[in-house]
Amino acid sequence: MADKKPVKIVETVLRDAHQSLIATRMTTEQMLPIVDKMDKVGYYAVECWGGATFDASLRFLKEDPWDRLRKLRDGFKNTKLQMLFRGQNILGYNHYPDDVVEYFVQKSIANGIDIIRIFDCLNDIRNLQTAVNAAIKEKGHAQVALSYTLGDAYTLDYWMDMAKRIEDMGAHSICIKDMAGLLLPYKAQELVEALKSATSLPVNLHTHYTSGVASMTYLKAVEAGVDIIDTAMSPFALGTSQPATEVMVETFRGTPYDTGLDQKLLAEIADYFMPQREAALKSGLLNPRVLGVNIKTLLYQVPGGMLSNLISQLKEQNAEDKYIDVLKEIPQVRKDMGEPPLVTPSSQIVGTQAVFNVLMGERYKMATKETKALLSGQYGQTVKPFNPEIQKKVIGDTKPITCRPADLLPPGLPEFEKKVAQYKIQDEDVLSYALFPQVATDFFKYREAQMTKVDPGLADAATKSYPV
Repeated sequence: MADKKPVKIVETVLRDAHQSLIATRMTTEQMLPIVDKMDKVGYYAVECWGGATFDASLRFLKEDPWDRLRKLRDGFKNTKLQMLFRGQNILGYNHYPDDVVEYFVQKSIANGIDIIRIFDCLNDIRNLQTAVNAAIKEKGHAQVALSYTLGDAYTLDYWMDMAKRIEDMGAHSICIKDMAGLLLPYKAQELVEALKSATSLPVNLHTHYTSGVASMTYLKAVEAGVDIIDTAMSPFALGTSQPATEVMVETFRGTPYDTGLDQKLLAEIADYFMPQREAALKSGLLNPRVLGVNIKTLLYQVPGGMLSNLISQLKEQNAEDKYIDVLKEIPQVRKDMGEPPLVTPSSQIVGTQAVFNVLMGERYKMATKETKALLSGQYGQTVKPFNPEIQKKVIGDTKPITCRPADLLPPGLPEFEKKVAQYKIQDEDVLSYALFPQVATDFFKYREAQMTKVDPGLADAATKSYPV
């Protein structure tokens, strides 16, 4: 039997909750007034950065993500801040050289991040090591996330072996990252007990409500000894987001797992976010469709965001009648590609290829460049081998790589420094540019125009000194 102890809570309302429900459109201005109250709650951590927030801040909100982090750090005086980091992909979609990964980790921690949750879409440990080493070097907390998925390769022995390897690489904790809401309550109990028997590291469980089971999954996981769960304040909970913070707090009240969090304070925080929810519903930013239960997630193992992506792809081709055919093709494509977990970017690669296969009437008649890259080993190693016939059809006589993909990348920082020189007003601008060159350049031009508007001399002065 697991030790009975209070469960800790990671609050996701400032990152994954609004990423899941309103396309990452919550602004820094909407966050700051409630920070003081959130800081009094006693959360284990507040997840507030990383994932898609970086791209969305620059691209859609015309905000500097580094500035957001500094402002949140100023406000959260007693609470750890957490971010999500895609291993060698950092916050982008391609592999970056080690020097860029190390510098990004260094700057994230210097600007206020305490816990970095690091994952790889293929669970290829080699793609995690650089980021883990960098976090340890900078005295940050390195949490490695296992991208949870189903398939005959993903046995309890597989997960236990992964947990041991994560402990060996020096990580401080493990997260079960169930991005599609596939983890069922009794399976969660088995998995947590297995991980706890394989490692002494704390275990954090992250799931989404998409399939409707997440709160029950948390209940069984906590009873099995999970240390930390991720929840979202109720106005931005459920649907494709996380279970509600207040509900889980109430569930464990008066039990040995009691979080000790104050419902009155949580209610005041929920009251703050409620008008934002109402406004998002009214504007259409929050689509009621993402608030329901989508049991197809369990039938086809397809994350909610991937389903909506497929529907829009088919709509563009006037082929909505092929929806079921595509859903049936997805598990086949996933098998051909070595059964990867379906999470950014592998979910997009598998989904788009399945659409092509169905629309063309012949499997792999046309392969996307990402499919070619995956089957060439450029994203890393999958749990199972690729289908050799499909691999041959797609990449021909190209020799697949078997080394860690980033081993083939020369250092990148000097080149990025050169390219960003004319816009740079802080060291972090180099990293914004490295990840999203075009989007960052557009933002830098916008920033310059805003500064000139306020004070013509300001833009010039800013390039000489910028407070970090």
